[in-house]
Amino acid sequence: MPHLVLLGDSIFDNAAYTSGGPEVISQVREHLPDGWTASLLAIDGSTTNDISKQMRRLPGDATHLVLSVGGNNALTQASQLGISLFGIPGTSSGNSLVSLADIFEEFEMSYHKAIDACLRPGLPLSVCTIYNGNFPDRTYQRIASVALTIFNDVILRVAIEHDLSVIDLRSVCNDPRDYANPIEPSSVGGEKIARVIVALVTVPDTFAHATRIVSNPRLKR
Repeated sequence: MPHLVLLGDSIFDNAAYTSGGPEVISQVREHLPDGWTASLLAIDGSTTNDISKQMRRLPGDATHLVLSVGGNNALTQASQLGISLFGIPGTSSGNSLVSLADIFEEFEMSYHKAIDACLRPGLPLSVCTIYNGNFPDRTYQRIASVALTIFNDVILRVAIEHDLSVIDLRSVCNDPRDYANPIEPSSVGGEKIARVIVALVTVPDTFAHATRIVSNPRLKR
């Protein structure tokens, strides 16, 4: 029996933000074909450093893994960018490029470790980019979107290195209704995320030796 496991942070563990609506894992289960099951190991607030701990709880019958992590790394490192990303007070640093390089290298190293942990069991793995959020101030939204390209570049390059499929959440969650607040997915966004996950893991693996970047949440019922 195919068993899908969701790893990472509140992109998947979003029950606290849906105001009683369905969360991602229940929406995934709703759309999976008969005979499939799904488990949630993702934990709200997790960073790349927490993924190895999540993997230690991996069910023995797991067959497919999907990982969404990195947003909280951006939160904790935002002040080094000299901006107030996601509401965290920043500094007015003058050596922005050096700070960007340091953040890039630190995240790349920690993301590699997270991916290595996920690949250890030898199961199919897909990863997600970090979406841009939904901030009410247009200027602030532009700054956040640009800052997040640092993290998403790492995710894409590591995915290409390991021939992993990529769910581009920047394209999936592209409407204000997809967000419960500036940084968490609503039930509407969760439904779109669930549909694209199911569409990705249940189609024949015709791209076994190439990276797929997936953004269209359409799913045949």
